Parts: sequence; C-alpha cells; structure tokens
Amino acid sequence: MLAGYADRLPVPDGSLVSGFWPIRSEIDPRPLMQGLAERGCRLCLPVVIDRIRIVFRTWNPDAELIETGFGTRGPGPEAQLVDPDVMLMPMAVYDRQGGRIGYGAGHYDRAIEVLHRGGRQPVLIGLAFACQETDAIPVEPHDQMLHVIATETDIIACQDGKDI
Repeated sequence: MLAGYADRLPVPDGSLVSGFWPIRSEIDPRPLMQGLAERGCRLCLPVVIDRIRIVFRTWNPDAELIETGFGTRGPGPEAQLVDPDVMLMPMAVYDRQGGRIGYGAGHYDRAIEVLHRGGRQPVLIGLAFACQETDAIPVEPHDQMLHVIATETDIIACQDGKDI
C-alpha cells in the first residue's frame, strides 16, 4: 500500500530510517521500508526499554526479531544502537497540521526530545490510514509535530522546510 512512496517522501538516499513493526490494525510500513532499503537507506526499529522509553536498533529484513514491548517486535540486544535520520511513526489519530496521537505512552515524543538534545533533527513522517484523520489534535508542549503524513491515499506536508 505504501510501497510506491519510497521515492516520494523526503528521505535522502543513504539515510538511517526508523520504521516500526505493525501491531493491531496499524498501517503496514514494511513495503515502504523495503522500498527505502532498495534506495540505499539503512533501517532500524524502535525497541521499548524500561517500559518508558525507546531506543533504536539496526535491522535488516532477514534478521530475527524478538518481543520488544507493547506487542511489538524488534531486533535483539546484539543489534547496534543508532540515532535515526528519518522516523516513520505509527498513529492512532492525526491532523493535517502535524499533530499526532499515538497509543498514549509518549515513547516517540521522549525519544525525539533525546535526539534533539543530542543535536539531531530527524524528519518525522507519520503513517496511518486516511480514515484516522481528525480536524485538530490538542497539542501539548512536549508533543513533537510531524513534518509529513503518508496515508494509503495521500502524502501531506505539515511543516515548511520538508518539501515533498
């Protein structure tokens, strides 16, 4: 469904891209991740640690995955810890201004804040189905706004400076 977007999203060749392993009824990012890998991007997946934060571990599609919290799967502790250049993020609900609601734990917001404190500015791309859109998400000071949203029907630029 998202596979055709690999060349249309603001992801420079060679970027380190964090995807996610879909749970429940989330949109499946794996075809998009495969397309990005074919363009030369390196991949990583988020892993929940300490039940309150996520880190990112390198991943290739042939590697075995382990249970990593909240029903997700990811690379084991032998995988290298990395800081992504681009983050593909799941969403429960979104708005066109870049507001996002995940599953309520704040993992991504905290991880992005850590990256920002380290001088990193990852491109934030939310992935969801078009039916998950709402008019406006109430945004709190700690919320990290998306640059781009990709659905099965559209690519939406949310913030200036991230051309698509």
